[in-house]
Amino acid sequence: MLLKQFLTAATGPLARRRPSLTGLRLALEVGSLFQFLPWGVHLESQTVEGMAAEWIRPTGAPAHRVLLYLHGGGYVLGSLNSHRSLIGALAQRCQLNALAIDYRKAPDYPFPAALDDARLAYRWLLGQGYQPHDIIIAGDSAGGGLALALLIALRDNQEPLPAAAIGLSPWTDLALSTATIRRVAHEELQLLEALTMRGWGGQYAADLSLAHPLISPVQAELHDLPPLLLQVSDAEVLCDDVLGFAGKAQLAGVPVTLQTFEGLVHWWHLFWRVVPEARQALDKVATFTQRIWAAQAEAARIVAGAQRPKTAAPRLRARL
Repeated sequence: MLLKQFLTAATGPLARRRPSLTGLRLALEVGSLFQFLPWGVHLESQTVEGMAAEWIRPTGAPAHRVLLYLHGGGYVLGSLNSHRSLIGALAQRCQLNALAIDYRKAPDYPFPAALDDARLAYRWLLGQGYQPHDIIIAGDSAGGGLALALLIALRDNQEPLPAAAIGLSPWTDLALSTATIRRVAHEELQLLEALTMRGWGGQYAADLSLAHPLISPVQAELHDLPPLLLQVSDAEVLCDDVLGFAGKAQLAGVPVTLQTFEGLVHWWHLFWRVVPEARQALDKVATFTQRIWAAQAEAARIVAGAQRPKTAAPRLRARL
């Protein structure tokens, strides 16, 4: 595809110049200037306990449900600007008001800063009156891994869990095993991506092990989690890790919907305006969320039926 060809052509110069983290952040912000919200989606600035955030509100979205979105960027990149267009497209398809947060980034703020900020945002939503079963948490790449880590942290602390979580190519194992490096070594673009992510993972973990279960969610116990939707492409560095996480979660009894795509680069969701498969992926997310709400409605109907007082059966009159 053209996107992959373009990125492959840029790999050589990037590998030679090795741009600084500051330069990468600036480039991402400049690129964000050309991203716009879909028509009919509105933006509203918000502060969450001193943290910058924003509401992305599609016209007609119900007020009582919310999508908490955690952007990707290897825990070192990304912002409200970089993902606004993607979140707007996702929120519109799902018909959900979305809260996006600008969580703190490594290396200035290593683990657990990002997780603490995500947990703060979730608790803030509860304090605003949203019910856990009306909240879905989503994220891409590192944000997807952060969403899964948030679920695990909430469960371990015996806090109420959201209705579901969505991981778009989630980063579930920050160690990026040697086997993964070998698998992608034949392709320059993937190898550069893998080595770069390895470095970012170390900056996020700082002095802690990359195997910490709240840093690499695949290392955690995965029981008693809400339904998960995981999307990944077979051409991504993270593919094997996402498949491994999905298998482990399923063995632990978690309802997992795994959707795989072919030949797409990492972060393909960001290019939803020009990549048809990205739009298809977002449509599949919307279908998943609709099923979550339908399942809740059906469960409520069954409970209401079980609790409804039964009318006493009429007595038969004895024949005289």
